[in-house]
Amino acid sequence: SFAYFTIKDRLPQILTRVIDTLHRHKNEFFEEHGEKGVEAEKRAISFLSKLRNELQTDKPVTPLEDELPDAVLWNQYLDYQRNLPNGSGEPSWFQSPWLYVECYMYRRIHAALAQNPPIDNFDVFKEGKAQNFFESQEAVIALCTYFQELLKNIKDLDEKQLQEELFKLLQVSLWGNKCDLSFSAGQDSSQKSSPLQSLENMVPYILVNDMEKVWSLLVNAKKNRTERSNVRVDIILDNAGFELVSDLVLADFLLSSKLADEVYFHGKSIPWYVSDTTKHDFNWTIKQLGSANHMWMSRCGINWEGNLKKGVWVFCDHMFWTLPHDFSSMSEVAPDLYAELQKSNLLLFKGDLNYRKLTGDRKWEYSVPFHQALNKFHPAPLCSLRTLKSDTQVGLKPGQGEQIQASEPEWMVSGKYGVVQFDAGL
Repeated sequence: SFAYFTIKDRLPQILTRVIDTLHRHKNEFFEEHGEKGVEAEKRAISFLSKLRNELQTDKPVTPLEDELPDAVLWNQYLDYQRNLPNGSGEPSWFQSPWLYVECYMYRRIHAALAQNPPIDNFDVFKEGKAQNFFESQEAVIALCTYFQELLKNIKDLDEKQLQEELFKLLQVSLWGNKCDLSFSAGQDSSQKSSPLQSLENMVPYILVNDMEKVWSLLVNAKKNRTERSNVRVDIILDNAGFELVSDLVLADFLLSSKLADEVYFHGKSIPWYVSDTTKHDFNWTIKQLGSANHMWMSRCGINWEGNLKKGVWVFCDHMFWTLPHDFSSMSEVAPDLYAELQKSNLLLFKGDLNYRKLTGDRKWEYSVPFHQALNKFHPAPLCSLRTLKSDTQVGLKPGQGEQIQASEPEWMVSGKYGVVQFDAGL
């Protein structure tokens, strides 16, 4: 399975890169923190080398021994895995649910640094995320330019034209999800060309296209809004770099077109899946744009800084997003987050990991309804924007998945196909 290939090849590659990154920064740690920094770097590397060995030799998954606030929840989850009636008793790297051990690896990487001050705030993935951003520069410029031109006339657009623009920016945000460094095991995955050029050609690869439903939900919310009720959209983010810029442009469009009054962004509280967006990445990206020497890029950055100051954009990073649980257990594990999402008119879930957590990462029949796979996770109407990079997919027409499978055995993991998949909730 793709899970086996991931644990056998991709995850050890990612760990090796993390160890290399720490080695490369040894002098920097010494300059900043003296001998203490070098000692901390050695300890972190030995912790990570041990982790890599455990993974490659299929050792049992061990409880977390750090004092971080989520450790108790992780260890409870390990107990839950141990006691599954159909489980094999002791979870190990190759004998456990893929979603669990993959999340667990990233949590252990975090522990390797968090337990070793003074380098405990070092993000081992930061360079790769920054590089992805800079290498996607042309695409970022093209998108910012397109968007700033659009803003000049946005007040004159009729409903049909607004709908067309929304669909365009939803697709840019969808295909922006191809830029994923955990998928490429940290290899270059930047967006080189203007994403707007190729949208027409990509439409046939959107296997479920519910953009109409998203549009009518937003239009109805706008019509029914009162003085006291704002239309709120939440974007559960995935990758930093070009994908994040495409999400920010979409969010700005929602505000500028008055389809939404406020946008909440949900990122990760610790470095996660190589390129996932943390608060630092979010703020850094907006600053980079604001100080760019390209007029439209800097205009975007400065406007977005303003949105954050005015409070019409809000960034949140709840611990739940970096736990191993799928979303159907959110109401139990993180009732505060579930209640927060219930305030939203529309939840946009970006990317493959969020899709796996929405659907419980199971080997569903392709035609099982999305609503059913969500397993009672319905805080608000939601839509998944996801390019396929793992072998779980639901909500297809009967025979659709089988037909593609016949000619393209790798269709579920190649990132070539995408979905804009909507669920109205209860």
